[in-house]
Amino acid sequence: MTEDEKSFVRSLVNRFWGEELQITFDKEFDVAEQPTFIAKVKSKIAGFVSFSSADDTLIIVALGILPTYQNHGIGSKLIERVESEARRLKNKRILVSTSNDDLPAFGFYQSQGFQVYEVRPNAIAEKHGKILRGLGGLPVRDEIRLQKVLD
Repeated sequence: MTEDEKSFVRSLVNRFWGEELQITFDKEFDVAEQPTFIAKVKSKIAGFVSFSSADDTLIIVALGILPTYQNHGIGSKLIERVESEARRLKNKRILVSTSNDDLPAFGFYQSQGFQVYEVRPNAIAEKHGKILRGLGGLPVRDEIRLQKVLD
C-alpha cells in the first residue's frame, strides 16, 4: 500500500470498528500494518482486506467495503484475491471471525464457502470489558470463527 492508501485504511478501520488494533484468533493486529489488498472503483478506494499468514493458515484480519460500494461484488473479488494469495503461500485454510451481531458479515462469509467451526462465547465482551450494542441493537458478546479449507 502507498502511505495514502494506508492512511485511508486506518480511517476506514476507525470508522467501521472504532479502533485500529483488532484482536482475532487470540492475536492482536494493527490492521493497516498487515498485507492488504485495496479495491478501487474509478481510482477511488472502495474497500480493502488485510490478512496475516502463518504456518499453513491465512487469517483475514479485516474486510471493509464502503457502504456505497457494498453489494456490488467487491467483497467477493477481495475474497477471491485472498484465496489466490493463500494458495500461492501454500496455506491449507483461511480463517475469519465476526461478531455475533454482524449477521450481514456472517451471511457473506458463508456465501463465500466459509463454515463455522468455533464460537468463542463472550470473547468480544471480555475484550471491551463490557457488552456493547451492535447491529440492530444486538448485544455484542461472541466471536464466531469460520474457516474455508483449500483444496
